[in-house]
Amino acid sequence: MQLNALIDHTILKQDARRSDIERLCEEARTYRFATVCVNSCWTSLAAALVAGWNVGVTTVVGFPLGACSTLAKAAETAQAVADGATEIDMVINVGRLKDGDDEYCTRDIAAVVEAAGDAAVKVILECCLLTDEEIVRACECSVAGGAAFVKTSTGFSTGGATVHDVELMRKTVGDRCKVKAAGGMHTRAEAEAMVAAGADRLGTSASIAIVEG
Repeated sequence: MQLNALIDHTILKQDARRSDIERLCEEARTYRFATVCVNSCWTSLAAALVAGWNVGVTTVVGFPLGACSTLAKAAETAQAVADGATEIDMVINVGRLKDGDDEYCTRDIAAVVEAAGDAAVKVILECCLLTDEEIVRACECSVAGGAAFVKTSTGFSTGGATVHDVELMRKTVGDRCKVKAAGGMHTRAEAEAMVAAGADRLGTSASIAIVEG
């Protein structure tokens, strides 16, 4: 299985420095990963570094809590796209979802999708904080809001991707959008299990260890 083209090569650490972003982009070019995934302050640098290499730039929005205002998420998205982001990974408003306010969550997602223009939007559900019923509702909100992907995790909460969550997300969205598994994958076997469960994309900082087996 060729995993490199499925991987968003990721560094989202709070203390990431310019040298870390430069190394990330060099590795992405070498291994031909799908995208590099960075915090928004690094978008323009990453875009410049991968230009011409058929590597995209994923920027996270409302990260990692998802609890900022819709206006803030949309503004961060618009700036990221202006800076060269080709994909946006936004965090759903978990508290509003748990309150049953699916309408708010759908509007929140739709605003980011609109601000993203042609850039694909992935909605991070943070499955470790959700029941199965809430995961299903979050997937439905994401589809209704126009998202291109649903994504399992930020990697900053109490757990990462699980096969169960990926299978549930895949079953829920069907072919209406794609699924990204992220958080907690460190080995090729773990990554392949996520793909077998239905993941179309993988988000990891252990990309090289995974593709080299």
